[in-house]
Amino acid sequence: MPPDITLRQLTYFSTLVAAGQYRRAARSLGISQPSLSLQIAALEKAIGARLIERRRSGLILTPEGRDVSELVARILREVDALTLYTSPMRDNMSGTLRLGSTPTIGPYLLPRVLRQLHRQFPKLKLAIRDGAPQELTEDLVAGRYDMILTQLPVGRDDIKVAALFREPLELAVDPDHRLAAAGQVRQFDLAGETMLSLSPAYALHRQIQVLCQNAGAHLSTEFEGTSLDALRQMVSLGMGITLLPALYVASEVRARQADVTTRPLRPAMHRTVGLAWRAASGKPPAIDRFTDLMRQVIREEMSNVLLPVT
Repeated sequence: MPPDITLRQLTYFSTLVAAGQYRRAARSLGISQPSLSLQIAALEKAIGARLIERRRSGLILTPEGRDVSELVARILREVDALTLYTSPMRDNMSGTLRLGSTPTIGPYLLPRVLRQLHRQFPKLKLAIRDGAPQELTEDLVAGRYDMILTQLPVGRDDIKVAALFREPLELAVDPDHRLAAAGQVRQFDLAGETMLSLSPAYALHRQIQVLCQNAGAHLSTEFEGTSLDALRQMVSLGMGITLLPALYVASEVRARQADVTTRPLRPAMHRTVGLAWRAASGKPPAIDRFTDLMRQVIREEMSNVLLPVT
């Protein structure tokens, strides 16, 4: 009699297929690579076929692996739908929702949202964890979150999104920089400048990269910020210039009289932020209610900084 196939094995296999490598999949699942390998081997033994081949360029699915991948995706969608029957995503906004948030957004937005959430839905709790956007997306698909707050677009068919707001990006320079006294800065004024960014795991990195290409600036590969605070500190030391989101600027630069100067860009640059959840979940009532609540907070308390999207 063949060994039983477990839901854990199917989840691990699905995550591995999406990640394309054992290291990334293991990190997303919060387990070691050997543990992941053992679960995949057990699944292959239960099915009686080789599902994955390792290549220098990464992992590839065998013909059997492709067929099994489609079946597994279908099974996990059905399981995901089944869990909604006992989830606060379905009913009266009680219990605990797991929310993932990128650290460039959550700390500057969620405190105000949580105050309103507690007032309107006192029986609902949010379990919040920070992570880089790519990791958040992988963890959402793997079922570690019910929804994530992230920069859009996400670019996956198995994830649905609801845009919440557009956030201006402001140029940050050392107070002694030649552009510090400018009323506004045109993009071509950045020609020849060294620009700093977060790692490529953040969508903000790509926006800064495109700005450098368009403006003739140089994107530093020697130094990368691990956080918005780290970026600001590097700018204050004269190591380069960067873009900072408006919520961060309002909270950590202007309110604290920080050690950098910020200026608007022309043409203006923005990022779009929204909620994302698994497409297999449909559109649970909790998503609608949480989206409406966030839009209310943005409209009533942050319209001087953010541009609401309805």
